Formats: sequence, structure tokens, C-alpha cells
Amino acid sequence: MATQLEAETRSDNDAFREEVRQFIADNFPAELKGKANALAGVDGPTDENAAQKAWREAMGAKGWGTPTWPKEYGGGGLDKKQARIIDEELARAGAYNPIGGMGVMMFGPTLLEYGNEAQKREHIPPICRGEIRWCQGYSEPNAGSDLANLQTFAEDKGDHYLVNGQKTWTSGGQWADKCFAIVRTDKSDKHHGISFMLIDMDSPGVEVRPIQMISGMSPFCETFFTDVKVPKENLVGEEGQGWTIGKRLLQHERTNISGGGRLAGMMGASLGDIAKKYCATDGDGELEDKVLRDKIADFEIRWNSFLLTARRAMEESKAAGGVSEISSVLKKIGTKMSQERSELLIDIRGLQGLGWEGDGFSTGELETVRAWLFGKATTIYGGSTEIQNNIIAKRVLGMLDHQ
Repeated sequence: MATQLEAETRSDNDAFREEVRQFIADNFPAELKGKANALAGVDGPTDENAAQKAWREAMGAKGWGTPTWPKEYGGGGLDKKQARIIDEELARAGAYNPIGGMGVMMFGPTLLEYGNEAQKREHIPPICRGEIRWCQGYSEPNAGSDLANLQTFAEDKGDHYLVNGQKTWTSGGQWADKCFAIVRTDKSDKHHGISFMLIDMDSPGVEVRPIQMISGMSPFCETFFTDVKVPKENLVGEEGQGWTIGKRLLQHERTNISGGGRLAGMMGASLGDIAKKYCATDGDGELEDKVLRDKIADFEIRWNSFLLTARRAMEESKAAGGVSEISSVLKKIGTKMSQERSELLIDIRGLQGLGWEGDGFSTGELETVRAWLFGKATTIYGGSTEIQNNIIAKRVLGMLDHQ
């Protein structure tokens, strides 16, 4: 019986793989091959051309951009194996998932867990179709690592809240349609006085000021709220539940930042293949620089081992009911390794890895330098490495503070 069941499962998966291949062949524009999601870049969205729009709408209509999300809310309603088949076939075709951003990475999974039915039906389908951009209202000038110290206050006005305060490092705030934010609704309790609510970014009283980074990009902002009206129905969960909901969302964020999915797709070509374009090779086509060869081999072994471990850890967490504190382990290791890879790319390219602008450098070389600089932030945002170390010590290893 087990053998028959396994055979039927394989047959079903093979049939689904063929369906995915045919769908990609019928709908993915050849001109987009090898490109990435233009609407989810850290340096802001670009105008969507006809081909990009058609591909996004096709994937959104199938629900395959969010394959494991419930079908009744616009997701694919698929299992993890089918979702993996979609990823594999997209990669094989040089295609990308056009549905993404913070709505998919962080807010959507959290709302599916904590939102009421009306909120799910209002907000999840547009995320699945890639029609809306969300940003995150968490950090404040005096509430970064100590996030629970946040002071942005939402005053109860009967049928709405009146929000006043400031957020910072609001990624994509200048392009976002809506913001999921944690705000204070009770000043007498540090943690239980926090609530989770949704704010329209075009509301009167919302102001964003982009912050420029060392990489030259301005992917995030200072965000100011001055007497911003937020309807009561935009409160997610109960008043005072925001710290619990907010921490759950951070687990989703850290899992995605870690490399269990997102960074794996960012890695692109192998370091060895790139090195052969810039460095001398011997008669066998291997790199002559043995030290560099060792560095690349060591990194590739550790990176692929990490990806396998990350996949296993995430699947175990989901099987147990969702993301968990293991996301802090993945975030700590994955972001550090992505920084290491960026350093290796600079070493491999030599002088061609030091360009900032000019005709002497290719687009890819200039993007590598900017990515190297941008990558310095990955061990800070989403909870710094030091914060992850504390979480790992307390909640994974069971170590307690000693007074």
C-alpha cells in the first residue's frame, strides 16, 4: 500500500511539474529571462512595463506567487512539495516570482495567523496578486534594539485612533501604499501597552523623508505621524497584543532575510564561474591562484550546507506550527555569509571590483560594489546580530540571565 501511495504521489508531482512548465512556457515573456522582480528592489520600484505586468497578473491569477497560502484568499492552496516544484521550474526557465515584498515576506503570514476574517479578505488577495506595497513601522529614534521602548501613541477617539509619533528605517516607506505598525495604546505597561495596527500611507498627517545610505541608495525613510486617523477596524488582534504579534512577524522577517529562500535566489552564478572570467586559469581550465580556489571552495561548501540546514529547519518549524526562534539562528548565519560572499566578489574582480561609476565598469560590476556596501546593513536590520545572540541564548539554548 505504501509503495502504491508513493507511486501515485510521484505521478501527481510529475503531472504538476508538467503543468508548471507549460504555464511558464505559455506566460513568461522571453525578454524577462534572467531578470529579477522589478517591483521589489531595495532601491525602489521601477515602472512596470507590459511584459512585467502580464507576468505578474498571470502568476497572481494562479496564486502561485504565494503558493502555500489558502486558495480562498488568493493563494495557490498548494503543499510544500508543489511549491518547491514551482521554484525549481522557475529557476530552470530563468524566470522569477513576480509577487513579493514585505506583504509576502512578513505581513501576509502574520495576518493569516492573527487577523480576523474581514481583514484577511480585504488585505491578503491584493498581496497575492502583487497589487499593493506594504512597509513596516517598527523602529523609532529611541527604540531600535529595545523595540518595546517605542513611544508612537495611538489615542482612542471612539470610532478611530489618533496616531502621533515617529518611525525610522521605514524600508520602502516612500513607495508603500500601507504600513503595518506597532504603536503604544497604553503608556502604563511597556510590553502589554503595545498594539498592532494598519495605517494608510496616503492618510493626512503621514510624512516620509528618505534616508540616503553609503551605497548611494535611499531604500528607507524617517516616517512622521501627526494626528493621523486610523479606523478601529485596522487594529489587528486585541489592544495590548501588539508585542506578541510584532515578535511573530519578526520571525517571518528573519527567516526570509536569513537566506533560507531570499538570499539563495540572490546568489546567482557560482563564485568559481565568476572567478574564471577575471582570474588566470591553467591548462585544465582551473584557477591558477590556489589560495583563491581554496577560499571559494570553502565558502561554497559552507553555503550549500547552510541552505540545506535552513530548508530542514524551516520545514521542521512549519510542521510544528510555523516559524520559531530558529529564525534567529538562520538570520545570524545567513546574513554573515552573504557579507562574506560580497567580500569574495570584490577580491575576485580586483580593480574591476572597486568601481563606483564610469564607462570602465560593467553594470554588473557597479551593482556588486553597491550590493557589498548595502550588505553591511543585513546584520543590523531585522534585529541586530547581538539581539539574535540574546534570543538564541535564552530561547534556543535555554540559558537564563543571572542577577
